[in-house]
Amino acid sequence: MNREAMDFDVVIVGAGPSGLAAGIKLAQLSIANQQPLNICIIDKAAEVGGQILSGAVFEPRALNELIPDWQTKNPPLHTPVTEDHFLFLTKKRSFRLPTPPQMHNKGNYIISLGQWCRWLAAQAESLGVNIFASFAATEIIYENDKICGVITGDKGVDRQGQPKAQYQPGIELRAKQVLFAEGCRGSLTQTLFKRFNLRDKVDPQTYGLGIKELWEIPAELHQAGRVMHSVAWPLDYKTYGGSFAYHWGKNLLSIGFVVGLDYENPYLNPYETFQLFKTHPSIAPLLEKSQRIAYGARTLVEGGLQSIPKLTVPGGMIIGDAAGFLNVAKIKGIHNAMKSGMIAAEELYNLLTTSTNVECTSYPEKLKQSWLWEDLYKVRNIRPAFNFGLLPGLAYSALDTYLLRGRAPWTFHHTIPDHDSLKKAADCTPISYPRHDNKITFDLTTSVYLANVQYDENQPYHLKLKNRYEVPIQINFKEYASPETRYCPAGVYEIVYNDKNEPRLHINGGNCIQCKACDIKDPTQNIVWTPSEGGSGPNYVEM
Repeated sequence: MNREAMDFDVVIVGAGPSGLAAGIKLAQLSIANQQPLNICIIDKAAEVGGQILSGAVFEPRALNELIPDWQTKNPPLHTPVTEDHFLFLTKKRSFRLPTPPQMHNKGNYIISLGQWCRWLAAQAESLGVNIFASFAATEIIYENDKICGVITGDKGVDRQGQPKAQYQPGIELRAKQVLFAEGCRGSLTQTLFKRFNLRDKVDPQTYGLGIKELWEIPAELHQAGRVMHSVAWPLDYKTYGGSFAYHWGKNLLSIGFVVGLDYENPYLNPYETFQLFKTHPSIAPLLEKSQRIAYGARTLVEGGLQSIPKLTVPGGMIIGDAAGFLNVAKIKGIHNAMKSGMIAAEELYNLLTTSTNVECTSYPEKLKQSWLWEDLYKVRNIRPAFNFGLLPGLAYSALDTYLLRGRAPWTFHHTIPDHDSLKKAADCTPISYPRHDNKITFDLTTSVYLANVQYDENQPYHLKLKNRYEVPIQINFKEYASPETRYCPAGVYEIVYNDKNEPRLHINGGNCIQCKACDIKDPTQNIVWTPSEGGSGPNYVEM
């Protein structure tokens, strides 16, 4: 196919914190040394920040290094954290626990990550970085085993693969180096893992599914800067997860729940778990006279240091959450994502201006010498400790934090991928969730509407089944009670019956909010998430 081609020095796939920080740092270095680089950042969302979602509490450590005078540039960091609360919940009561040192948030800010990325994008563009939203990278360009760029997805194609009136072929974006900053479970990054065996010597990655709502609450209930996290109810003591509630902005409350995707019971429904959590006596009074204004969900990487893959290949580097730099114990990853992008940019600039090498092997070495690596090393045992259960995990975390101070002479490991953790339905007890009251708790259809999802009804399916007929029924349905109908937080998957009462898996692709839980948790790995047409999907405004 004849495609338009554009040449750059560096192409960055993903306009999240790591990709934008890398673009800014590369531009700063090229300006300072008067050796200009042509830098391009692409993002699949309709606008920068439109499909990024986090709690989020932001630690400005990397920002202080990247843009020392950031406070003069009107950044959207308007709500400093004023207090921290860490709760253990039972069905009717809450018990305040000591806030672990990693979770102390003095000097941090409650933010909208989407707003934050839009501000970072403006800083990058002011330095001459090219940013193209609404372009999904769908293919990597190789010459032998060297990456030479990416191809963006075609637009204006119907479900049968035929061009429509508004057809636009994808563009070849050729580059000397490509930075993969796709975030959690990036589709192109997954292909790199397989082609170059980048995960052969590390632990399996483990993930969480975060579900979030944004509420406007009465002024008399709003406590600007208040941060709350909880563990335990409504999860059982074997399942990792917990909640967050952040007061920020003008009477805004970000509230959400994270469920570790290594859970065992196929009847568990993360969305309904979150809805049930909101009925707790310590939470419900905040919401009874409030208005819900946004909804979304996203997976997050939880494996930590043990699960970080090899980060470089000829012509390419992996940065940010695509690699897995989230600090689970801190419940933060933006600072580490930015720092990884900055280190990658520094080493890449040196490579491009002083070397003929095609693989930036100094990048992982510099990471290991940085505060990012120390940040992850100190907490490396905390998330895997919860594989023994909630109470042993809390006990070990206290020991590791207060006595060992993260310097234990051992390292716990993740042993199996999340899709292998599900038990058969026959070995588990179904979970009953209460009906929604449409005041505090809501049905899934109502929630998905608040995610501002937009797809062309006739665009190609972006959720692929390796085996469309046999596996979904003979294995998922019969052995696991179709867990995809529960772990998806957007109602994409449902079992329907024909006039002979025979079941079939139906995919409502137009509901997809691109959280990627299906790509991770499907027990047979039969579901493959691929990028939809650039600009389609959810569009989060303040999330």
